[in-house]
Amino acid sequence: MLNRRRLITLGGLTVGGAAAGFLLPKGTPAQVRPLADAHMGGQMSGMDMAGMLHHTGPLTPATTPPPVTPFATAMPVSPVLRPVACSSTTDFYRLAIQPANVEIFPGTKTPVLTYGGLFPGPTIRARTGRTTQITYTNGLSEASNVHLHGGHTPQDSDGYSMDTLAPGASRIYRYPNLQQGATLWYHDHAMGFEADHLYRGLQGFYVLEDDVETPLRLPSGEFDVPILLRDAHFDANAQLISDWPALRPTVLANGKIQPYFQVAARKYRFRLLNAANERLMTLNLNGTEMIRIGSDGGLLPAPVPETELSLASGERTDFVVDFGRFPIGTQLVLSDADAGPVLRFDVVRSAPDTSRVPAVLRPLPAMPPATVTRDITMSFDLTSATPIGLMNGRAFDPNRVDYQIKRGTTELWRIHNGDAAPLNHTFHIHLVQFRVVDRGGAPLLPVDAGQKDTVFVTSGNSVTVQATFGDYLGKYVFHCHFVEHSVLGMMGQIEIVP
Repeated sequence: MLNRRRLITLGGLTVGGAAAGFLLPKGTPAQVRPLADAHMGGQMSGMDMAGMLHHTGPLTPATTPPPVTPFATAMPVSPVLRPVACSSTTDFYRLAIQPANVEIFPGTKTPVLTYGGLFPGPTIRARTGRTTQITYTNGLSEASNVHLHGGHTPQDSDGYSMDTLAPGASRIYRYPNLQQGATLWYHDHAMGFEADHLYRGLQGFYVLEDDVETPLRLPSGEFDVPILLRDAHFDANAQLISDWPALRPTVLANGKIQPYFQVAARKYRFRLLNAANERLMTLNLNGTEMIRIGSDGGLLPAPVPETELSLASGERTDFVVDFGRFPIGTQLVLSDADAGPVLRFDVVRSAPDTSRVPAVLRPLPAMPPATVTRDITMSFDLTSATPIGLMNGRAFDPNRVDYQIKRGTTELWRIHNGDAAPLNHTFHIHLVQFRVVDRGGAPLLPVDAGQKDTVFVTSGNSVTVQATFGDYLGKYVFHCHFVEHSVLGMMGQIEIVP
């Protein structure tokens, strides 16, 4: 039976059962939470487990949440965090990691985990070349830490999985911001807790801006809107249910269910993040043209008009919609292929618009030729009741370095999904942005364009990426960003050496 009492040890880690989904170092108390005790009563076959581990469309959940009137609640935009002090080189912030009760369903409070009491967390707007220093204080009763996803950060501020922040403790994270403008995000990455903590709300935007974008005159200020999408499963009392990702039918936009967002009849830039633990989102806007201008790591070389956007967990895209083409009173619905309507845009007023989408945005940085090629296979061992996540046949071991890489080296990584359908994966590596250069001979996907740090790899297929490992020394991880997969062991470790 898959429950909190089933524990095994492998690869230097204590692994909670599939229901628990925890990896803890040997000797650590087994603080294991069940993810599936409520609805799993017995042994599952490997294929049953595969179906539970991968979201291919909503299954029928065991409970029904309170009813919500569609498009009756405004979508909030997370406030920008203000620095507590500034120097000539650095902006200083303080941010608490804390539980809170928030209103997701009207008139009802839901317990969540937050940064600064906000769900999602406050947006941090940083500047290229100017250091951001954040003092995080852990107000939880368990370990936490913070990873700046997509950031080029020193190892001691990366949110390395084993480098956790104890309850009640504070820690300074320093981000030099020595990279081009991009839509990044911050989230929990504490070993054994990350899947549960992300699901309960520990995530927020980190928008890095630079002077190169200013003369492009893209929509800015109040017309530059971050939108965080994630899914959840609620019970009849509007409480979050910790279960398998496939049983999370409700998609939230900035923490609200099917909200509306009032817009002026002009151009808007939207920064879209798929922050779900494990979900592929395929989005359309009533067939309206959405002009993709950016990817995980920043602006594309040129805008790309599309009528559909696909994002896997951890991926971001920036796009522009010109609402000036529509009369006041128009309503446009952003819908997901699985979840249905997610967010409605209401054109409610006229407004001047001096913004534009130029034909040329930003050339990609030069990439030296690769001198090393590596093969990395993500897969599951489903031969027992407890699935084990593997990288090249081995579960994560913090005491093992999988690859030593000389700083400044450019490498090709051929990333293979060794699992059969329906087990898809997303691949994410810390420290670097990469380029997707091949999909097993098939055409690249639109979302593959530009600089990336997360890429979707379908079952039985492979993706080749190219990256230059510069800037900082030390240990960094790479893993599946379907977070329940990484928490079950699907993670490896590199060490950057002089």
